[in-house]
Amino acid sequence: MSATATNATRPKTRPRPQFKSLGKTISCSVFLALVSCFYLQFGTALDIITPSKSIKDPESIISQSGVFRLGFFSFANSSNRYVGILYNQIPVLTVAWVANRNKPLKDSSGILNISDDGNLVVLNGKTEILWSSNVTNTAPNTTTAQLLDSGNLILSNGDDGGSSLWESFEDLSNAFIETMKISTDVKKGRQVELKSWKSPSDPSDGNFSFGIEPFNIPEGIIRKNNQLYFRTGPWNGNMFLGSILMTAVYTDGFYVVADNQQQTFYMAFEYSNDSMLIYCELDSQGKFIERRWDAGKGNWINRYSSFQTDCDIYGYCGAFGICDSSKRCSCIKGFKPRNIEEWSRGNGSSGCFRTTPLQCQRDNTNGSGGAGQGDDGFLKMMVKKVPAFPVRSSIINGDCKDQCLENCSCVAYAYDAGIGCMFWSGDLIDVQKFSTSGVDLYDLYIRLPSSELERNEKRKHIKHKIYRENSIGVKLQQLPLFNFKQLAIATNNFNHAKKLGQGGFGLVYKGILDDGKEIAVKRLSKASGQGLEEFVNEVVVISKLQHRNLVRLFGCCVDREEKMLVYEYMPNKSLDSFIFG
Repeated sequence: MSATATNATRPKTRPRPQFKSLGKTISCSVFLALVSCFYLQFGTALDIITPSKSIKDPESIISQSGVFRLGFFSFANSSNRYVGILYNQIPVLTVAWVANRNKPLKDSSGILNISDDGNLVVLNGKTEILWSSNVTNTAPNTTTAQLLDSGNLILSNGDDGGSSLWESFEDLSNAFIETMKISTDVKKGRQVELKSWKSPSDPSDGNFSFGIEPFNIPEGIIRKNNQLYFRTGPWNGNMFLGSILMTAVYTDGFYVVADNQQQTFYMAFEYSNDSMLIYCELDSQGKFIERRWDAGKGNWINRYSSFQTDCDIYGYCGAFGICDSSKRCSCIKGFKPRNIEEWSRGNGSSGCFRTTPLQCQRDNTNGSGGAGQGDDGFLKMMVKKVPAFPVRSSIINGDCKDQCLENCSCVAYAYDAGIGCMFWSGDLIDVQKFSTSGVDLYDLYIRLPSSELERNEKRKHIKHKIYRENSIGVKLQQLPLFNFKQLAIATNNFNHAKKLGQGGFGLVYKGILDDGKEIAVKRLSKASGQGLEEFVNEVVVISKLQHRNLVRLFGCCVDREEKMLVYEYMPNKSLDSFIFG
């Protein structure tokens, strides 16, 4: 992996939104009255917990500008009590973080305080610890917990210049709010990731997690029971190559910072529009959803979901399989289903296998050299999401093909201006092909032996020919058709004595049909240069022209290389013989 950091420009820090930005205005006098009462009762700040100041159910503390509150709450139709951080000015219960998510309080006897060892703890009425920040604190007597306007709850003390001992932004629940960081530190082996709830009313740990994985190029990853379930596609500095409907997110504050030397990676977002309140959530079904507060409707509106179809599930069509917009699996050209029976039942997870080995593989097997270029080539595909686990290269676009051909293990390549060349070896997994308008598509080049490429070109030619012939067939059905034998009998096998004339187009013969009708048969010469399609188009046009001074066209004959027009016979010769003598 390149030592150069892959960075997106980080938005400028701005003040947190005030009351008006949340669509709700609280009277200043009411707010000041609340502050005064709080000061009188506790003699300390609204947003802080100290060793001498705890909060008991149903008390709470509120961040300085009133955006968030930390306190006790319950879900509808549940007696369980939780300690969490909530949006303070939203009339709908909206939880940003939960402390005792896996151990709810069973009554209203709960207390949130700073314990003797300097940890922030949730206690029940029996003083049993249901949740703890679980840190080592050398100065517990000076410890404070403060709720910031960002929604971050920070535990710190004065022993080390007020440095943070613990913070809620490093112990995430299912919500992703502005200035939070989903991160990975490879050297320290530490990840900060979202964890889904079991259900919308049960915040205990669910089956899904969302984090950032560096791989060779950073990607957003959803795991189900610790197994890869969804991937965003690689980050190119501006967006993930493979996620649709996120244009607004990419252009309005979403960013990824990758320090490849320090091996630290994180994603965050900060919106430039202060009037818009947005947060993201990893729901209990494993969907990463972006929500916007609509003050007019008094509710959250979903703007984006990571999952659109089953195609978004990692490996839905297996190795070398492609998932399309109708959620059907197919194999990449040059590959066949590995398990026909499963595929016939609509299950393509077993994937596909290559029908013809690459030429470079045959050369290596035969001992004819290393990774030579052989007769391999590339099939171009337009895809919505590039395959999983690409290896990046900083070389320019024009050299991607050559570099891939030099390595026999390279089975595909693609290029993106923000990343450079991307190469794949081994199986190609998680390829999506969509025809939806407005979706960015990417050129993916699949390595195939020349025999498969030639076969593919032949298939294209045959398809085009079938289409063209079908089109011609439809037009021919609109005309009276004569067969070759019928016209041969009528003209005495195109006898020279029956010839009426000739031109660059060919010869004209007089004929008599079985019913005694006299006809003139124009037999086109092969040297006329007129193809079948042009001939049929001409016949269709002429057949639609009807005038008493025009010779009537009765029909035509198309038989292999033979093309003939059958006209009404003019016993007094044609008009030109009278005009020009």
